[in-house]
Amino acid sequence: MTQHPNEPIATNHNPLHILYQDDALLVVHKPSGLLVHRSPIDKHETEFALQYARTLNGGEHVYPIHRLDRPTSGLLIFARNPDIASRLGQDMMAHNLRKTYIAIVRGWPDDQGTVDYALRDMADDPRYRGGELKMRDAVTDFTRLATVELPVAVDRYPTSRYALVQLHPRTGRKHQLRRHMKHLRHPIIGDAKHGKSTHNHFFGKAFGVQRLLLAATEMSLDHPTTGEPMVLRAPLAQDIAHVMNSLGWHRWVNTFGVLNPH
Repeated sequence: MTQHPNEPIATNHNPLHILYQDDALLVVHKPSGLLVHRSPIDKHETEFALQYARTLNGGEHVYPIHRLDRPTSGLLIFARNPDIASRLGQDMMAHNLRKTYIAIVRGWPDDQGTVDYALRDMADDPRYRGGELKMRDAVTDFTRLATVELPVAVDRYPTSRYALVQLHPRTGRKHQLRRHMKHLRHPIIGDAKHGKSTHNHFFGKAFGVQRLLLAATEMSLDHPTTGEPMVLRAPLAQDIAHVMNSLGWHRWVNTFGVLNPH
């Protein structure tokens, strides 16, 4: 029997971890590798964060208010009724919600900067129907948090440089952070589509991590019913925290915290 993509999943193991909940919101940590909802390019998948979130919500419907790519871990917010989802959707369109991510990238970017680089719609985007792909404005702010230089010739240089960066997308284009970091020539490690395979393979062999090293760590918003400003935060998944500790970035692991699976 096929599970409907919106039905709750009856299981003793739920990969989502509740970070915050009230009458309006259900906020969870999503692991890397889990789709938020059914996608036309992953038709074979049968399990989705939407199902697991509904299970956490007592079987009642929930409504995702933003996207989180399948390989990205971290903060994911669901509204607990359609009215709340509509309000938050309007806030999202008005850019009243501020998202924060961290990523491990190849090379050393500038200390801080802004990527203002329009992105063309992707051919696998549901909006694409074989017509001309449109260019859309896309802006990302970034801050370099930490660097490391390893005495390993991963590419054509005798040593290899990597950095931990914090990313703030002002727009919400598909794969925006991944494509913007590629544009800067500092691709995110583990990005099979927009990254560099030699560095991805090195991290897999050296640290045992095969995932995209991108995590949603924070979102600032006004509560949809009270109007009070709130900041929601998500700790790091253990695998990305392991890589950061291995690279000597203990301070930042302590700053963000590490998810403690139940």
